[in-house]
Amino acid sequence: TEREASVAHSAIRRPYRPEDEHSMAPPLPAKEATLFKAIVKHYELKSYKKGLRAADQVLKKFPEHGETIAMKGLLLNCMEKKEEAYDLVRKGIKLDIKSQVCWHVYGLLYRSDREYAQAIKCYRGALRHEPENVKILRDLSMLQIQLRLLPGFLETRQKLL
Repeated sequence: TEREASVAHSAIRRPYRPEDEHSMAPPLPAKEATLFKAIVKHYELKSYKKGLRAADQVLKKFPEHGETIAMKGLLLNCMEKKEEAYDLVRKGIKLDIKSQVCWHVYGLLYRSDREYAQAIKCYRGALRHEPENVKILRDLSMLQIQLRLLPGFLETRQKLL
């Protein structure tokens, strides 16, 4: 049937989990997914204005896409607009509470403000939704060693190896 074909097609991208049906926002179409990847790339290259333009393009068609809203908040944080950044990231989490991207971004915001305990909580929230994500594990382990939380650090590093 058509539904089975759809599930089989989505299984190619990532394994199907029963909670996916209700917990995740629907995936973006190809054009917007490419734009979202461009937002991440612009953040990594520190071209924040270009990233904001790409985020606005996605949000024009999908104003309730939590991950894009969170990334827009992260970009604004880098442009010294902290209040607006926190508001957008919180909104992104409310819209897509089970997104590891939103939680990771929230942790990055707290880390940039040197609120390391809150950042660790956010990273753990992200790991609840994607336990094998190397970037989140790496960020978490760096904060744990910085705060000298050695048992947690050893556990996180073990997961990385």
